[in-house]
Formats: sequence, structure tokens, C-alpha cells
Amino acid sequence: MVVIACDFGLELAEELARTLLPAPVERWFHSAGVAARAQQLAHTVPPDERGLLVAAAWVHDIGYADEVRDTGFHPLDGARYLDELGLPKRLTSLVAHHSGARFVADERGLGLAMADFPVEVSPLSDALTYADQTVGPHGRPYSVDQRMAEMLGRHGPGSPQARAHQKRAPYLLGVAKRMESALLVTVGDQ
Repeated sequence: MVVIACDFGLELAEELARTLLPAPVERWFHSAGVAARAQQLAHTVPPDERGLLVAAAWVHDIGYADEVRDTGFHPLDGARYLDELGLPKRLTSLVAHHSGARFVADERGLGLAMADFPVEVSPLSDALTYADQTVGPHGRPYSVDQRMAEMLGRHGPGSPQARAHQKRAPYLLGVAKRMESALLVTVGDQ
């Protein structure tokens, strides 16, 4: 287990992701891309939440790491790992629920386990989800529609992700709409 300080910052988040998801693993490139995208979106959240957004982006997929994997559901496994490290509950909850994970958790029978991590619906959680949903597996830019199609193709038609898609897709598209509106407003303010 990697031990990090409790004052979790951007450098520590990046180092944790780098340690658990080392290059050239595809997941590392995705996580680095999501962190870069979160940095681009940071102006859409309050100034005091920008660091948390980028830190959460760095660690959102650490549940895929072999040494972190427990249930096989990466948002929950990553959140539990970060919780064990004593990191702030808001960070662990953002990781647990990124990209509408609660819909897939219900399909996997893990809804009750996810209850340890409060669901947040806010500009911050929207920005994290949008960053994740606009970066593909190798860190390349994707549209939300491309990302959903990629996810369904990767997991297959009988997967929990596919079964949750009817509920999750409207959520993801709603996040995209809110974020794209926020981006238009912030561009207009500059």
C-alpha cells in the first residue's frame, strides 16, 4: 500500500496515480488526460474546489490497479483505498461516484456498499464526470457520445454497464449539457 500524507494535493494525487497506474498502461494515459481536461475545466468550479477537481481526476481510476482491486468495481475499490489512506470523504466520494457509477453499482448489486460514500451533485462532480467522459482510453479527446459507445463496446452488451446504460446515459448527457452551458458562460465572462 502506498502511504501518502493526509494533506492530499495535486502532486500527491499525480504520484499516487503514477505509482498505481504506471505508463505505458492505457489507464495511466487516460487518467493523465482526464487530469489535464479537469485543469481546462477548473474555471467552471469555485476557486477553492479547483485543486480537489484535478486531484480527483488524477485518482478517479486507481481502483483498476491490481493492488487496489477488491470487488472488481473500480470506482468503489478506488474510493475504499483512498478512504483507508485517511483521505477526505469528499475526495473519496467523488471517486466512488464519478461518471454515474451509482447506476452501474446498482446493476452489480453494490448499491449498498456505495452508500458509504455520499453522492454529490454539484458543478465539481459535473466537471469531474465531464472530464472523464471527454477523454478516451489512451488520453485522447472524445465526445461524450464517442465515450459512451467506446465503453459499451469495451464492456459488451450483457455487462452491468450496458444494463445500466438506459439510466446512466441520460445522467451523462445531462452533465454534458450543464458543463457545455457553464463553458459558454465562462467564455462569455472572459
